Order: sequence, then C-alpha cells, then structure tokens
Amino acid sequence: MNSLGLNFRSADLNRRSAIQATAALGLGACWSKTNAQASSLDEPKGASAHEWWTWRGPNGNNIAPAGSSAPTSYGADHLFWETRVPGRGHSSPVVAGNSIYLTTADKVAGSQSVLAYSCDNGKPLWSQVIHNTGLPKENHPKNTEASPSLAFDGQRLFAAFYNSSAIWLTAMTAEGKAIWQKSVGKFDPQRFKYGYAASPTLFKDLVIVAADFDGDSFLAAFDRATGTQVWRTKRASATSFSSPIIADIAGREQLLISGGECITSYDPNDGKQFWSAKCLTMATCGTIVWDKECVYASGGYPKAETACVRADGSGTVVWTNKQKCYEQSMLVYDGHVYAVTDAGIAHCWRAKDGETVWRERLGGDYSCSPVLVGETIHVFNEQGQGFAFKANPKGYESMGGGKIADDVFATPSVVGNTMFMRLAKNLSGVRQEFLVALR
Repeated sequence: MNSLGLNFRSADLNRRSAIQATAALGLGACWSKTNAQASSLDEPKGASAHEWWTWRGPNGNNIAPAGSSAPTSYGADHLFWETRVPGRGHSSPVVAGNSIYLTTADKVAGSQSVLAYSCDNGKPLWSQVIHNTGLPKENHPKNTEASPSLAFDGQRLFAAFYNSSAIWLTAMTAEGKAIWQKSVGKFDPQRFKYGYAASPTLFKDLVIVAADFDGDSFLAAFDRATGTQVWRTKRASATSFSSPIIADIAGREQLLISGGECITSYDPNDGKQFWSAKCLTMATCGTIVWDKECVYASGGYPKAETACVRADGSGTVVWTNKQKCYEQSMLVYDGHVYAVTDAGIAHCWRAKDGETVWRERLGGDYSCSPVLVGETIHVFNEQGQGFAFKANPKGYESMGGGKIADDVFATPSVVGNTMFMRLAKNLSGVRQEFLVALR
C-alpha cells in the first residue's frame, strides 16, 4: 500500500477489512532489513538494548544504556545534522537500526502520519498517511494530534492516534507498509477536550494501550501480529494522560499507570489489578518511575502532588510532597529522585523518605522529560533552553547547557553517542519543526 489514508467511518468498512486481512496473510512476518539481527520479539527491551524503540527508552526509565554519550552544550558546534519535519507533534524519536521514526499531524490537511528518517544524515526515507480526516475539533493548546510516541518491536511499528472519537491502533512494517489497523475503543471526552497523549507499551507478544477520560476508560492489550484483543480492563471515568509502563519490581512484572487519584498496578499478562494506592490527583501526564521497592509519580490537576508508593501490594504511601511535574516525567537513579517541576525548579529527593537533598531554579516551563546519560541529566524547557547537570545528591552541579530552539516539547532519545531531538524554530514568524542530531 502506498498510503493508508484511513478514517474508518461506515463508508470505509471494506477498506478496514482488507487492511486487517493483511495480518492473516502473514505480512507481519516480514523483518525490516535494518533490524533482521534482533534476537527476540518476546522481550523488546532486551532486543533494543542499544537502540531506542519505545517511549522512555530500552529500559522504560529514560536512562540511556551504559556507554552512551551526549554533548553537554547544545550549540551549533555539536549539531551533526538537522532536517525539517512537516506538521506538528510532541512524540519522541524512536530509533531502530539506521532509521528514526516520528508521528506528526497536519491540521490544515487534516492528516496524521508516520515519518521515517535516516540516522546518518536526517534524510527523509518515507512518509505514510495513517488518517486523512477525523482529527478532533478541540485540543489543549499544549497538546497536539500526534503526541503519543511510536513503539517498535524489531518487526512492527505501532502508532496510536485519537481520531474520529476513538483511539486507533495501527501496525506497520519498518518500511511503512500496512499490517493491521483497528479502533481499540471509543474516546470522546466531554468536560476536558484536551486530546490524547498516552504512548503504547510492549510486553511479550502484546501491545498495550491506555485511554483515560470521562467515559468508558480502559486499558487493553492486543496481539502484536494480528491485532486480536487479548484482554481489556475498565479504568475509572476520569481524565488523565499518562502512558502505561512495564516494570520488574517487588518480585514480579507490573503494568503501572497513574491517574484518577490513584497509582495502580496490573498484571500485564491478563490485565487483572494487582493493587491500587489512593494518592496524587485526577489528571497526570508523566510516566511512573521506580526502583527495586517503590514507584514514584507526580501530577497534575486540580492539585499538585508527588508520591512514593510501595509496590509490594500493600498500597502503602511512603511519602508525598506538594511539588508538581504535570506533563514531564521524573528520573530515579542511585537512591534519589530527580525532577524538574512546573515551577522550573530542579529537585533531588532522597527516594526512601522524600527528604529534599537540594533544589535549584532553572526557569521556564516544562513538557520535555529529563533523560540521564551516564551521570548527566539533560532537560529542555518549552522555551528551547537546555540544561545539563550531574545526577549528584551532594548538590546541583551544572555540566553545561544552552539555547537550542524556540520551543521544545518532545523528550530527546539517546543512542550511542548521538542525541536525537524534535524541536521547533521561528522562521520569519512561522513555526517550523525540526529533527536534529547532536554529537
């Protein structure tokens, strides 16, 4: 197929059936040339240890693999290449083999698309329209119609889009060819028409999608090869935007998500709830982080709170504070929690009790999540100013920084010695997005 161009209302049912039928014909067994060396589809995090296949990276915690590096200043002397990105989106770069994948939306054309670029020089490789109409009529000014990041399992790309009052999940090859597509559930917020943001997550042979709103909220898992639903779990009817994440914690694999005034853990095999702890607030956007015993989350709306909860099923809330990381996620490293709050202040909290070890005012507004490379934390504010500082509980230690763009909302991805970033510049009064590589 040259273009999916999919907006599945009643007139498109025949085309939908044809696309879903491609899975039955075995198109899902085609490996991409650049990733044919991947050893296992059952454990995508292990298979992608030196790539960046999903939101939050190979280990789900936004910590780059050992041996990775990134520049601590962001000037032109570290710009390896840059290329224009059409439309607008907040999804992070997904890097697999020699390709970078992004989603984007064009509100003028009414389309949502997946894009591919070369890691070597940023050259566009292909562009595939997924939906050519059906964009939501209303959205939050800080959100986009292409905010969820893609997920890649070594064989298939998975894209989640809010379109035609539903969440649509599309599977395609690394070359942009259709495998299957389906509406995974109605999504029609009434009170807060602020769009959708949750990225899909992978577990064994499943792709898992969350949709929290003031309606029939759900978590649902689908067979990655065929799109067949494996399980579905009802969630509270409350607006929230956080992505689900898989963590191996407290002796078992847990599917974690915040929102609806709770932090909740599910069995990723069948969607059954392990435990839930009352804390936080209704709406959160950041993804949960964890260590060996506890999980940490922050929000949001209508109140500000950061919480630590024991992950053993007891539901024990270990500590809370009144700081807010609404859109951005946090980091946990070496017994400490690092966060940059909505107030533009970097914090280091002791993980075991929440004690403030240090804090430093950086300034600006934040949607980008911090990423840890070696022992250096990199974070960018919405005004395009970057900060590099050491993950050091002894005190704030600047490692560099600099102005990189006119705005940054997406979180960078780090592979090897390269940081890939989606950002925007003002060109003669017109906002233009770019994908850049920094070394």
